[in-house]
This record gives sequence, structure tokens and C-alpha cells, in this order.
Amino acid sequence: MSLLSDLVNLNLSDSTDKVIAEYIWIGGSGMDMRSKARTLNGPVSDPKELPEWNYDGSSTGQAPGEDSEVILYPQAIFKDPFRRGNNILVMCDAYTSQGEPIPTNKRHDAAKIFSHPDVAAEVPWYGIEQEYTLLQKDVHWPIGWPVGGFPGPQGPYYCSIGADKAFGRDIVDSHYKACLYAGINISGINGEVMPGQWEFQVGPSVGISAGDELWVARYILERITEIAGVALSFDPKPIPGDWNGAGAHTNYSTKSMREEGGYEIIKQAIEKLALRHKEHIAAYGEGNERRLTGKHETASISTFLWGVANRGASVRVGRDTEKEGKGYFEDRRPASNMDPYVVSSMIAETTILWKP
Repeated sequence: MSLLSDLVNLNLSDSTDKVIAEYIWIGGSGMDMRSKARTLNGPVSDPKELPEWNYDGSSTGQAPGEDSEVILYPQAIFKDPFRRGNNILVMCDAYTSQGEPIPTNKRHDAAKIFSHPDVAAEVPWYGIEQEYTLLQKDVHWPIGWPVGGFPGPQGPYYCSIGADKAFGRDIVDSHYKACLYAGINISGINGEVMPGQWEFQVGPSVGISAGDELWVARYILERITEIAGVALSFDPKPIPGDWNGAGAHTNYSTKSMREEGGYEIIKQAIEKLALRHKEHIAAYGEGNERRLTGKHETASISTFLWGVANRGASVRVGRDTEKEGKGYFEDRRPASNMDPYVVSSMIAETTILWKP
């Protein structure tokens, strides 16, 4: 007699060439992820070989009921860590039946920026530090916290070990391995300053792939928390008061910044970011004003400040970059719920294409 776990873990390659493709897209809120599966006749490694598909946009807040069909265009393929074998996850973006990108399709415009010859020539690298909070499902209060109460003050929790300090490590390590299996360039994980909060890093990734990889990493994380019966929050300030918020610090460099004399290019890029501070803040995530207060390792949302090794700055330059005269910088302003397609392409557009 088969157990449910036996059936879930069936290896399809033992009996069929068919594979399952899980099509993933971004829903109407701009943060909710949706997916559904279809059967393919055999393994596929190139998204161009995959058929377009559609979904009911009236059920995701992305189309009216009288014209509800939204078309999915496959854009990137990853190995499926849940079904394994030759099965795949497919990151898609969404279009009307006339071929126009729908308003929540931020990938379309990002791809245009990254395909610009001047941007492509600079080979922009991104490393995105995605912070998130794990919540008790029924009460939406951080895991490890007493229900309706608070743990001890911040201090012992960052990069911590121990049952009274680190909460949710099984989820975090499962996510780490699942992302590596999927082919996502996840470069590390760590426990964050607020208990129940963690971070993973994706990168270095080039251009549009940074957005694809971060979105699929988010998808995998939410699937794992679903299995664990834990709620996942990307709110930039999930707990008011004297607790750290959650960001998505975005590390960035161009070919010119990575070469000799790159430090001067970095400073010129930061000057451009300062001039467009308000435009970037407006695109860097919802509720960010609750996080960027000038406290808890942030700069104030209303000012732009950069510095070397300064975690209270809008943009931080590392000591190694200063010492070597080349490298990368970190934009610390993006919120944990930012759209990586928007943030990555906007940084490239401002620093490479924009002329003050």
C-alpha cells in the first residue's frame, strides 16, 4: 500500500518521458506569486521551446471578467526541487491577448533597458540581499516569539545559533539547498537582527537574470513555508517599534567599475543616484517609509547619504572597494517587497543611460 509521500516522490522517468512544467507569474498585487502546471512530452531546456499559456486574470486582479484571458510568455527555466527529475519551474511574464504587457509586468520594460547596447556593454552585476520574516500562520506573529508578547531585545539573534535565539533554520536550510538544486545562484544565508527574520543572497547575476532568479527564489521559499505551515512576510517593517525592518539591499557593479580606475566611476554613479533619490524611493517598495527612519541601520527616506562601510547610509561602499580602487557598491534603500526587475533596471538606467 503506497503512502502519500511515496506518490509525491514518484520518479516519473522510470515510466514516462513526459515532464511537468510549473508556470510561475506575478499576481495583481505585484508581490503575490501564482503558478500552475502542465504536462510536456519531454524534457525542455530552452524557454523558447515552451508553449505560451494563459490564465484567468479576473481571478488575480489583472483583467476584467468580460476579457479575462492573460497570456503567459515563458522567460526562464529552473529545475524543480519539489518534483525533481526532468521537471521544471518556468518564470513567465504576462501580456494581453493583443501582445501588450499588462501593468504588473515589470520584466518587459526591464528587458528593454538591459538589452540597450550601452547597458549590455557594461555587463551589470547584481547581488541582492533578500530579507524576510517567518510568521506563525494563525496569528501572523514572528516564529519563536511568545504569542501576543515579545522576546528579549535585539542583540543575540543576528547570525545566531541556539533554540532560544535562532528560529526556522530547517526552513532556511531547505530553501538554500532547493535554490542550489534549481540552478539559482544563491550565494549565502544568515539569520537577521530581529528574531524570526532571515536573509538569503542571490548573485552575482547579470542583467535581467537577477530578477528572474530572485523571483523564483521567493517562489521556492513560499512553497517551502507552505509545506512547513509557516507564513512568509516581505513586509519592510513587520513589527513596529525598536525592531529592525526588512530590506533587499542591492549590490551593483558595471564592467567599468570592476576595472582599474573603477572607484571614480562608482562615485559618479552614486552622484547620479543622489540626483534621482525621490524617483528611486518611489519605486523601491511599498511601506518603505516605515523602515527608512534613520534608525535600525537605515538612512532617512528623505535624505541621500553615502559613505564607506556605513550601514546607516543610503548607499554603502565597502572598505575593499575603497582600498582596491574598484569593485561595487550597495544600494541599501530597496525594501524587502521591492520588484527586482524594477530596482535592477532602474539602477542601470540611472547610472549608465541617464544624462543629468
